[in-house]
Parts: sequence; C-alpha cells; structure tokens
Amino acid sequence: MRFFSGFSALILCVAACQSPQNTTESSSSGRLQPVIVTETVKYDTDDPAIWIHPTDPAQSLVIGTDKNPDGALYVFDLQGKIIENKVVRGLQYPNNVDIEYGFLLGGKSIDIAVVTERERSMIRIFSLPDMKAIDGGGIEVFVGETGEEYRMPMGISIYKRPSDSAIFAIVGRKNGPAEGYLWQYRLSAQNDSTVKATFVRKLGAYSGKAEIESIAVDDALGHIYYSDETVGVHQYPADPEKGSVEIALFATQGFTEDHEGISIYPTGDSTGYILVSDQQANAFHVFTREGNHAEVAILPCSTNASDGSEVTATPLLPLFPKGLFVAMSSDRTFQYYSWEAMEKLILAK
Repeated sequence: MRFFSGFSALILCVAACQSPQNTTESSSSGRLQPVIVTETVKYDTDDPAIWIHPTDPAQSLVIGTDKNPDGALYVFDLQGKIIENKVVRGLQYPNNVDIEYGFLLGGKSIDIAVVTERERSMIRIFSLPDMKAIDGGGIEVFVGETGEEYRMPMGISIYKRPSDSAIFAIVGRKNGPAEGYLWQYRLSAQNDSTVKATFVRKLGAYSGKAEIESIAVDDALGHIYYSDETVGVHQYPADPEKGSVEIALFATQGFTEDHEGISIYPTGDSTGYILVSDQQANAFHVFTREGNHAEVAILPCSTNASDGSEVTATPLLPLFPKGLFVAMSSDRTFQYYSWEAMEKLILAK
C-alpha cells in the first residue's frame, strides 16, 4: 500500500451479505464491528485501497481485489455498493492493490491504481476514477527469475518521493531469496497514454518461514514496511538513493502465527499508528508510527481471515468523521470501520 496499507485478521465469521449492511460499532463479544459491509464479490476478496475524490469526499471509492484465475478488481462506493461499470474483470489472480495521486501522463496529472496479476507475472495500472487500463495490457515483473514461484507477484505498495514526486512501485512475490525479495520499479510515462516500469533495485530480507505479502509505504517519512509472516515487520528506506540497509525489525513478539496486513494512520507529520494484523488471533496490533514502534494496543475486529486493509485519515461522510478503515473478510466482502471508534479503543488501552 502507499501511505497506508494492506491487512489481515482471522476473526468471528460475519454472515455473507448480498447487499451493503449498516451495523453497530461494538458488540457484546468485545470485537469492533463494521459500520458498513460491502456487497459480495464472486470469488475471494483479498486487498483493498481507498481513493479520495479531489473535490467531493462523498464520491470517494474503495477498490478491492477478487483473487481467482478468473478474478477482478472491484470498485465500491462509500455505502459498500459495487459500481459495476468500473469493475475490471478477466484478471488472472489479482492479489494486492495500491493507489497513488498525481502521476503525469500525456501532460496531465492523474491518479492511478496498481494491482499485481499473479498468474501473468505482471502488474496492471488503471487510471482513476474511470478504471481505464494505461499499461499496454500489463507490465512484466521479476523478469529473469527462475526459482519456484519467484515470478508470482503478490504484495504491492506505491511510493511517491516528496523531493521530486517520482513514483515507484515496490513489489513482493509468492516466494523468493533470503535477500532481495522485493523489487522496486520507477513508474513513468512511456508515451501520452501508456505507463512503463523501470527496474531500480532489489531489497529486503526474507526468513523463508512463510511468505511476504503485505507491503506498506510511509511517503512522508520515507519508509517501506513489510510483513515477514510468522517473524515480524521489516522496515527499509523507501528512497533507493538512501540505500537498502534494514532500519528495524519489530512486531516480533505476541503474534499467534502470521503477520499480515499493514496500515498507517497519521496523526501529524511524523506521528500516528502502524496497524499490523495478527491473522490467526483475529486482531490488529497497534504500534506507534514514530520512535521505536512501541506497541500501544491490540484491537479485535469482526473481519474473518482478512488478508488486506487500508486506512485514510480524511473525513468521509458523517459515518467516518476521523477517517475510514477498510478490511477484507473471507465471506467475500470488505468491511468499513470508523476510525473514530478504533481510536477510542486505542486511547482507552
């Protein structure tokens, strides 16, 4: 994910819904409940992203992957309804998605959604909000790799360098070497209508114990975070000019098994929270964005087997006055939470 990122949690099952539902913010179980549950997708929800409309926040969108060889990239409104004419179908195992603003193409500034298409070893790029393909049919990644599953992209996050607005995609995969698991590409215009990706560097240690899927980038602070499942969260410089030496490894204790999605909520220029999913424990561990990433809370939510999440601090509708947190649930939905309710639980710990 870009400034905020992908997520996971295994919680109590939420009944699969055929239409959006409004629910309460808490329950007798003690688990935070969603405000809205989206309409169901066809196969298997995996990872969401949030696009903020530049002039009317009420028209903002939630974009999410439906992971299957006959998969799709779904688009929802803030009420959780599928916007059918924006859905991109026919994608071969779309895994994770992220969004960036202000990409220069054809002399215009546009917003883009970038998704990994696992079975084609490609990333796909679409303009927002029209969801028009601007990648020439797809951009190959991990070219030249020969290891088993080394060319199957999974996680993705976009970094926009503050100094010059250069935009980079950081891509993870199903399997990879102990070093250089992530590959970073610079995205730029190939012509007036198509994007190209130029390989920049390899980075990132991998334990080999499970896999790496969730990636998050903090643009303002220039950090890449990624979940090394069952091990912890690695932190690296996002700017390739800052080198590829690991800054920190945190969230190494107190997790039941898999570390999954990562989302970043800012409360200031350099303060805020990093949320990391403890998948099998049905909870999100909350760490400080600043300092040594001290753990400050654990939040149980109602998502079931969640593999991805995203958060924004932008107020959206009366239901989300301090921002919106979106998490995937294995009942083929995405769940919308009010950050205001989540913050109350964090501050109460």
